[in-house]
Amino acid sequence: MANQKYQEIQGLSIEELNTELAELQEEYQKLQFDHATTGLDNPLVIRERRREIARVKTELRKREMGEMSEAQLAKRSKIRQRRSKK
Repeated sequence: MANQKYQEIQGLSIEELNTELAELQEEYQKLQFDHATTGLDNPLVIRERRREIARVKTELRKREMGEMSEAQLAKRSKIRQRRSKK
């Protein structure tokens, strides 16, 4: 099931991913508010929305990394190395 959702996400353009992300985040906030005030019939829906948001963000980051040049990737690696030394 998650594999099918991932394939659907891969088929979307960047603009579609951004709109999907905004919709999912809005729905997630609404679910959290509803759960805090009246409660939900199935609170596991909140977890599912959070995971869908993570899937979309992961795909956006993957595409962002794919568009980076070699110099940008090398610079990123140096930053990560510095952070790991702390």
